[in-house]
Amino acid sequence: MNPLTSIWGTIISGFILAVIIVFALGTSGLNVLEFEVWFHVLAGVVWIGLLYYFNFVQVPAVAKAVAEADGGGPGPAAINKYVAPRALAWFRWGAVVTWLTGVGALQNLAEGGAIKAFTLSPGMQVIGVGAWLGTIMLFNVWVLIWPNQKKILGMVQASPEEIAKAKKVALMASRTNTLLSIPMLMCMTGHMHGLPF
Repeated sequence: MNPLTSIWGTIISGFILAVIIVFALGTSGLNVLEFEVWFHVLAGVVWIGLLYYFNFVQVPAVAKAVAEADGGGPGPAAINKYVAPRALAWFRWGAVVTWLTGVGALQNLAEGGAIKAFTLSPGMQVIGVGAWLGTIMLFNVWVLIWPNQKKILGMVQASPEEIAKAKKVALMASRTNTLLSIPMLMCMTGHMHGLPF
């Protein structure tokens, strides 16, 4: 049985390989902070990767499919029916897991680390700004993007006017998250990896 024939088999195999590498390199053991940061980064790659996919690939592709639908093109139906709901599920829950593991990592970074970060205490300002940006982005995902995407995709009843408004709100919230992701990633990596702070 080839684990690469299913996504879960691939993911589980990736974790098994990571554990093998840890032991093969002779670790003294992973501590809680290292594990949380590792899982935070994995979840963040899913979340931000999908954010970039939506903004750089799906939105322009759907716009082109809509424009070509009158000329006999396929229209956006396949993307909106099959791709978008699945991608949005991974996107939403990736955001939650990223935020929760980030708060956990902050808490284990220093005593009271999460509170110190969110209150921008000395030594925690850079990562604290990153945490606030990530929190705003999480809010946008669950309060602005997801409820409006449900209208756009026909998952909830909405009038044509409500759908038109939902498209604008979801797009602006998504573009805001794309904008915020750039300084957020700088702050997250800058705290521990020597950016000029």
